Amino acid sequence: MNFSHQRDVAQSLSEYGRGIAGGLMFSLPLLYTMEVWWAGFTLHPLRILAYVASTYVLLVLYNRFAGLRRDATWREVFIDSVEEMGLGLVIAAVVLWVTGRLDADMSRAEIAGKVVMEAMTVAIGVSVGTAQLGGEGLEDEGVEGDERWSSGYLPQAAIGLCGAVLFVANVAPTEEIEVIAMESPPGMLLLLALASILLGALVLHFSEVHGHHRHVVRDTWLLSVRGIVTTYAVALFSAWLCLYFFGQLDGKPPPMVLAQCVVAGVPAVLGASAGRLLLQVRAPGT
Repeated sequence: MNFSHQRDVAQSLSEYGRGIAGGLMFSLPLLYTMEVWWAGFTLHPLRILAYVASTYVLLVLYNRFAGLRRDATWREVFIDSVEEMGLGLVIAAVVLWVTGRLDADMSRAEIAGKVVMEAMTVAIGVSVGTAQLGGEGLEDEGVEGDERWSSGYLPQAAIGLCGAVLFVANVAPTEEIEVIAMESPPGMLLLLALASILLGALVLHFSEVHGHHRHVVRDTWLLSVRGIVTTYAVALFSAWLCLYFFGQLDGKPPPMVLAQCVVAGVPAVLGASAGRLLLQVRAPGT
């Protein structure tokens, strides 16, 4: 099997080390969240399978548009994504076992459900950690030619989605989202939505976060507005996606679903906007 990027054993171990660190950094709250443990054995297997498939698609998008080797072939991207999911499964299983959440009295289905539900966010953290925690000079040569393409509208939306999921997945399984949504009047929900949009605009255009000059289109006010609206739409979609996969929307009427998405959209929009700027490998010399 021929690859455009040949890694020796030391380089592979270094990448795995960064991946493990990233997986734990971004997903440790989930590994200690009781609602995720419950979701692992209460959700239908088909929904868990859909969760795995969605995570894999997200990993492929991130690795293609913002990963460590953005000039990699699609075949390499697919293989890297499988490796990251496998590493996520191992990390999740080890942490759950060490913390006493897995034991021999549990059924295989319960063990598998717990590990898989926890491992998907771990896998995203592995992907981000592998790309972002490296030192200078670890990026592949040739990414500069890919810079304009990866900064396009759809690639940036995909990267924003990855950042949003990474943030909102840590709060989506908790009961607090439902409680806040249930107790908030319509006016407060509207205020939360407006605050989320303003938060996205602040991060993208007014706070001068590192990378905003390269990754945020600001040629005209219309493009700026489009970017802000897209960021919030991505945040709401990621909030709905995570809430659905963790079973938080089951049996809820549409107004309650919308309210929960708005509440979860606050951390999601922070992840979507900051993710566009921070979850990307810098080109050499920048």
